[in-house]
Parts: sequence; C-alpha cells; structure tokens
Amino acid sequence: MSDQLPPSVTNENDVTVRYWAAARAAAGIAEERVAAVNLADLLDEISRRHGHRDRFDDVIEICSILVGETPVGAKEPSQVALPPGVNVEFLPPFAGG
Repeated sequence: MSDQLPPSVTNENDVTVRYWAAARAAAGIAEERVAAVNLADLLDEISRRHGHRDRFDDVIEICSILVGETPVGAKEPSQVALPPGVNVEFLPPFAGG
C-alpha cells in the first residue's frame, strides 16, 4: 500500500506539503498530502515516509518552514497547529538570493 494518498482520497486533517530545491531532491517529490494536526506530527510522518532517502532528514532539519504564509521560526513544532487544507512549505537555504 502506498504512503501517499491518491488525489481522489482526502482526510479531514490533510495539509499540502511542498518541498523546494534541495528538499524536493531529497524527498524525491515536489508535493504531497499528509494528515497532521500540528507540525510535530507532520515532521514525524514525512520522516517516516522519506527518512530512508539519502539526506532527507538532514535537509529538512535546515529548512525554513512556512505554514500558510507564516514562518515557523524557532517555535516548538508541537505548538504549531496545522489547520486543515493549509500549505506547509519546506525551503532550504538558497544561494545567490
């Protein structure tokens, strides 16, 4: 059984996860849906799905994370609520601006 939901299947707690640049390369995909109510749950689930891939956890660890348009910064992941349907973006450091 696939870890990723087909496009026609939804869950009330689904959020859209988008990976950019090195995070996309590390995950092997650009976007996926994940059922999670807070950022800690989401981080656990994407690590479960992709942690076996070379460098995935290392790249995710250095990413800036946006929930909607709001940067997470140094907030405790378990305290960052994820409203259903929100976009969560993983942005690794970019060179060159």
